[in-house]
Amino acid sequence: MRTHLSFLFHMTDLLNPTPSSRRDFMRTLSLGAGATLVGTSALGAPLDWLAPERKLGVALVGLGNYSGGQLAPALQQTKFCQLAGVVTGSPEKAAKWQQQYNIPAKNCYDYKTFDRMIDNPAIDIVYVVLPNAMHAEYVVRAAQAGKNVICEKPLATSAADARHMIAAVEKAGKKFSVGYRLHFEPHNQEMMRLGQSQAYGKINHLVADNGFKFGSGSTPWRVDKKLSGGGPLMDMGIYCLQGCLYTKGQVPVSVTASFTPETGTGYFKEVEAGVNWQLHFADGSVADCRTSYAQNMQGKLRAEAANGWFELEPAYAYGGLAGKTSKNDGKLDLPNLNQQAAQMDDFAQCVLQNKPTRVPGEMGLRDVQLLEAIYRAAETGKSVSTKDVVQLIDRTNAK
Repeated sequence: MRTHLSFLFHMTDLLNPTPSSRRDFMRTLSLGAGATLVGTSALGAPLDWLAPERKLGVALVGLGNYSGGQLAPALQQTKFCQLAGVVTGSPEKAAKWQQQYNIPAKNCYDYKTFDRMIDNPAIDIVYVVLPNAMHAEYVVRAAQAGKNVICEKPLATSAADARHMIAAVEKAGKKFSVGYRLHFEPHNQEMMRLGQSQAYGKINHLVADNGFKFGSGSTPWRVDKKLSGGGPLMDMGIYCLQGCLYTKGQVPVSVTASFTPETGTGYFKEVEAGVNWQLHFADGSVADCRTSYAQNMQGKLRAEAANGWFELEPAYAYGGLAGKTSKNDGKLDLPNLNQQAAQMDDFAQCVLQNKPTRVPGEMGLRDVQLLEAIYRAAETGKSVSTKDVVQLIDRTNAK
């Protein structure tokens, strides 16, 4: 564990931060980083007084639908960072983005010239938004170019690649974050708070689902195993996995799983059409999860506890999230905000204030290991222990 991640600033202590123990940091990692609202003080006041003299420059690597439809627009709303550069293999896209976002030509790179970014002080943060199998190469190259890095989820297609990425960023002495935007979203933060504080008593059962019907207009690389590393589990299912972990506040001790049948569409020759899986926790509770490329799902996250229940549906969308509970008026009346802007502003503040991110590379590694365990369980039809993941966290806690 790198030295600059051995402390954790709490927002309530922001004016006079003190280091917490390594145990506190890893507990935060395993619980999902708590439910602190990003961009506000403990009293809810905007952190405008922390605005830097210069917004940090962000370069987007890969100009697909997520970069164009979500990240670039969000960077027009951020307070602490701004769109400064792009990396694309398409000269036509580069020209379009230069014109649309007033990006200097010297800040536009292709995949061969990427490493020249080391000489460009206008770019502080590289955001890797490429097919999953390309994450490792470009995170490592970004770190070697002296840049702080955000990488989209899942962090990698293997735990070995994830470790290599973490080590490269650590060696460069830079910050590293996973694109887990829901950690900065009020509805999901409330699920974290209610679950981890046991506001409704011990959680006995969790339910999570997320998926969509893959069709001719869908992104082809998602069903190319060499690029994606897997099917809907790697894409949509990781939200269910994350949601259960940060709501329960525990890492499962074992998993069971099964693949759902091929639909006859011909899309799923290399990757699964869907997966149903169960997370088994040490206290006897279970999370039932499912994901699919063959069925549209609203995206649910539900916790059933000793004294009631609470849920989000939709839980994982870019907007329009809504929640209900068994208490009070039955609603979670919380704002919807630009999740990507909140996520990127929080990371910029981590860079500016030299503090750890709540969604570090180690969290991404943990989740890749759990995804690998789910695949093994589905392939073998047997329960798969996740003790290696739990022991990793316990060993780090003890240091």
